[in-house]
Amino acid sequence: MQIAIVLFDRFTSLDAVGPYQVLKRLPGAEVVFVAERTGPVTDDADTLKLVAGAVFAEVPEPDIIVVPGGPGQSAQMDDGPLRQWLLAADQSTTWTTSVCTGSLILAGAGLLAGRRATSHWLALEELKRFGAEPASDRVVFDGKYVTGAGVSAGIDMALTLAARIAGDQVAQAIQLGIEYDPQPPFDAGSPAKAPEDIVAAQRRNSRFLPGKQSMLTGTG
Repeated sequence: MQIAIVLFDRFTSLDAVGPYQVLKRLPGAEVVFVAERTGPVTDDADTLKLVAGAVFAEVPEPDIIVVPGGPGQSAQMDDGPLRQWLLAADQSTTWTTSVCTGSLILAGAGLLAGRRATSHWLALEELKRFGAEPASDRVVFDGKYVTGAGVSAGIDMALTLAARIAGDQVAQAIQLGIEYDPQPPFDAGSPAKAPEDIVAAQRRNSRFLPGKQSMLTGTG
C-alpha cells in the first residue's frame, strides 16, 4: 500500500506530518513524500523542511494520495506538474485525500465537483467556486475522496481513514501509540466556540478575503 504525501513550497507542516504519523503505522504501508523536485521543501514559516524522496513521475499509481494545504496552495491552483500528476494518479487511487486548503487543490483540479468537502474554516466558501459542496464537518467522506478541515484535522482524517482501511482496532492502536488524546487548554478551536474578537481578527487577516493579499500564518 503506497501512500504519497505531496509537498510544495510553503505547505503547512502539520498538514503533512499529522497524517504521516498515523498512516505510516498501517500494516504494509509504504509512505513516500513526493514533489515536483526531490530534496528539501520549505514549509509556510520558512523554517522547517521536509525532504521529497521522489518526483511525481516516479509515483504514478499510489494507493493513497494526501494533499496538504498552506499558503503555497495558491500557486498550485493553475495547471502544472502537481495538477497533471493528480489527474493521472487519481484514476487508480483507492483514496484521494486532503488536509485544510489542500482540498482547494483537489477542487481546482476538478476532482471534487459535485462532492461534499471540507477545508479550513476561513476557506470553506472557496470550495463553491470549483463546484464542490462545502461542509463544516471535521472529516468528510464522499466516495473515495476524504477531506479534513484545518491543520490539526489531518490527524482525525488519517485515523478515520485508517479505520476504514484496517478496522477500528488498528486505528485505535495507532491512536494510542501516538497518544493522541486532545485536552486543549481552551475551547477555541472553531469559529463557533472561539471569542468573537479573535474570530473577527482572523477573518480580517485571512488571505481568502476578496482583494486581500496578506497570509494568515498557520492556515493550512
